Amino acid sequence: MVSLLDIIGPIMVGPSSSHTAGACRLGLLARCLVGGTPDRATVELHGSFARTGEGHGTDKAIVGGLMGFRPDDERLRTALEIMEAEGLDYTFEKTSLGEEAHPNTVRITLERGDRRAQMVGASLGAGRVMVTAIDGYPVEVSGNLHTIVLVAEDVKGSVARIAGLLSDAELNIATLKLTRKERGGDAFMVIEVDHEPAENVRDAIRSLSWVRWAFRLDKVSA
Repeated sequence: MVSLLDIIGPIMVGPSSSHTAGACRLGLLARCLVGGTPDRATVELHGSFARTGEGHGTDKAIVGGLMGFRPDDERLRTALEIMEAEGLDYTFEKTSLGEEAHPNTVRITLERGDRRAQMVGASLGAGRVMVTAIDGYPVEVSGNLHTIVLVAEDVKGSVARIAGLLSDAELNIATLKLTRKERGGDAFMVIEVDHEPAENVRDAIRSLSWVRWAFRLDKVSA
């Protein structure tokens, strides 16, 4: 099924929906993992991003996303200059993430204060994106819904407790996926909800003694 978005593309600063709008949305999702604009970032470009990204403004788009600019923000055109003026330390590298990685893939390593995070994501075309890994955990985050990501100890009743907090806040769970590397180790949880969770919901999850960290990922689709 072909949508109108596939035909005319997203509202954006050009030139490319995949190399610009999608790249910006990946930057927007990545910044959420450190709670705001990162002080430092290493951006590793793979495939087509590495070969043609500079000409299509991929570097500007990712940096703009990291600073909180949306795909239709005119500041994307001067994002690199704004980054330098604000004293942010962002570097770009070309890399290979393997044949299985989508051609428009980026790995972003971020630091903000004492928080460090790494995200791998791909731009799929027409401004659509998919985050495939966070801090080494495989995930599938599209940015089409508001999302809570967290790392917690793998303890009994953890999913039910968190679901209860969301229910108390009248948030409906659209999807919930849990990944763990080993029994009894840390578990990575991705929860998509229908409405934007308030910060006190995130804080309530963070306050659970067995939660290592928790962040909200904004809805970045149109």
